[in-house]
Amino acid sequence: MATTSLITGASAGLGAQYARALARRGERLVLVARRAEALEELSVELARLGAAAVETLPADLSQDDGVASVVGRLTDQERPVSTLINNAGFGLPLAFERNDIEDEVRHLRLHDEVPMRLMHAVLPLMLERGEGRILNIASVAAFTPRSTYAASKGWLVSFSRWANARYRPRGVTVTAVCPGFTHTEFHARMGLAKGKEGIPGWMWLDAPRVVEESLRDVARGVAVSVPSRRYRAIVAASRFLPAGLLGRVAARGR
Repeated sequence: MATTSLITGASAGLGAQYARALARRGERLVLVARRAEALEELSVELARLGAAAVETLPADLSQDDGVASVVGRLTDQERPVSTLINNAGFGLPLAFERNDIEDEVRHLRLHDEVPMRLMHAVLPLMLERGEGRILNIASVAAFTPRSTYAASKGWLVSFSRWANARYRPRGVTVTAVCPGFTHTEFHARMGLAKGKEGIPGWMWLDAPRVVEESLRDVARGVAVSVPSRRYRAIVAASRFLPAGLLGRVAARGR
């Protein structure tokens, strides 16, 4: 029997890639994003790829009513969600002192408060069934000093580590996925591209590879998934680099 996965930020980027990968596995999908038209277009593609069913849920997660609609879907006992993928997010320039503080507040809310609320909503039903998977899309930035983006992703990594240890014995895994620079609309919207902004070509990953590697880690119950050997090496090295040097390296790519 097909299980159901709910994906936030599903209309583009890694969210859409996760949807495609899970559609090929024959899962039922609930797609959450602001753009209803983009979700409808994607749902047609996912049906062709083999999704058992596709449900679209247009919602602006920066707004209380948008969060409430997703919480309502996650707590629907008649239609249980087996996998929650917290992927919605956006980036800001690194110059915190020049950023609009309300943009920073929205950034923090979307990256930390919203995933926390959605996890809190779905966990009781997952624990009652004794099975479930939660993926929190973080970043290798979580292991570097990189303004508020790294700080918000660091929270996701820390919480996922704790939650996986806490809930895995009861059948529910929680995994922080930490990709590096990946070819998606996320970096394009930030004005980044391969070979630009001081980011060498070897540091770029392809989105399908990130998704497949992370899903393998999720199946193994891993708490922190860092796709690709090159980024696992970078994360390991970051533990020993001086904070000043690490900060200068992390400042590449805006």
